Amino acid sequence: MNENPNTYVPQLTLNPNAAAGTAAAMAAAAEEATKEKEVQPERPELEKLSETEQAAVKEFARQIDVTNTNQVLSYGAAAQTNISEFSSAALGTVRTKDLGPVGTMLSDLVVELKGLNFPAEEKKGFLGIFKKATNNLESLKAQYNKAEVNVERITEQLEKHERTLLKDIAMMDKMYEMNQAYFKELTMYILAGQLRVKELREVELPKLQQKAQTSGLPEDAQAANDFANMIGRFEKRLHDLELTRIISLQMSPQIRLIQNNDSLMAEKIQTSIVNTIPLWKSQMVLALSMEHSRQAMEAQREVSEVTNDLLKKNAEALHQGSVDVARESERGIVELETLKYTNEQLIKTLEEVRQIQDDGRQRRAEAEVELGRIEGELKQKLLEIKG
Repeated sequence: MNENPNTYVPQLTLNPNAAAGTAAAMAAAAEEATKEKEVQPERPELEKLSETEQAAVKEFARQIDVTNTNQVLSYGAAAQTNISEFSSAALGTVRTKDLGPVGTMLSDLVVELKGLNFPAEEKKGFLGIFKKATNNLESLKAQYNKAEVNVERITEQLEKHERTLLKDIAMMDKMYEMNQAYFKELTMYILAGQLRVKELREVELPKLQQKAQTSGLPEDAQAANDFANMIGRFEKRLHDLELTRIISLQMSPQIRLIQNNDSLMAEKIQTSIVNTIPLWKSQMVLALSMEHSRQAMEAQREVSEVTNDLLKKNAEALHQGSVDVARESERGIVELETLKYTNEQLIKTLEEVRQIQDDGRQRRAEAEVELGRIEGELKQKLLEIKG
């Protein structure tokens, strides 16, 4: 197998202290990494390993002693320590990077570019036209000067963050490679342990059980039972390594996600620096020239509008005055409409007065009848009274 001299090579050991500090050293070296090397995740199957690795796993399996309590407790601890130290060292490296509010800077850049506007025009007559044009141009220049200073400041900060992001992207490549190596190392520990467990359960344990059955001695039965329990504890240890292996497996896509986010942000920064800002600067002179032309056009338009408005107003005044004079000269002292209205009101008045009088006569006649009835009732009642 051709191996990169800078690549971490899995080394199985029953002494967990032998690998101390390896992960931290490799994480520090990852700062200088610039090349990407993809390592596909391995499944815990012996056939997926190379011949050299298979031989190493089989040889290592024969050295495992489940009766050694310390060895069982520390089995694979070196690989677990590598994962832990690697994660801590990598996290510490990332924490030292002050990326700052890159998104806020890009938003500020957009605000600066969109904030360039032209002052609103106010109509103040002929004398204000050219004065406003001069003031507007000076205001526009002042806006550009202020924006340019802010854009240059933001650009410097963005370039700094871009360099940091590119460095982190390279570091993520090395982190990915190291994580895959630790993943394979855990896999080899697990495979070696599984091979040893299989041998113990299929060969060693049956021998002890057969011996206990043959001798019938309680100490032999206890020895077989103790041996079975030791195998069970070792299997639990392998299960712990499986959990660590899953953590290592999950770290690979997490590293790639972080790396992808950094790449997207670096590309966005680069686009702003290389395309947006130079384009804005190249358009600045054109915008100023266009403002000159626009102001001249606005001045001419103002003069034309005032002239046209004056002519229109004079024509309207002449028309209205002539019509009013002609209409007034044709009016009589008393208009026919006025006489018709007066006559209608007089007839209406007479009719209402007549109606009121008729209603009064009718009410008086009804009252006289009612009074006669009342008088008759009173007289009748008086006659009915007996002394």
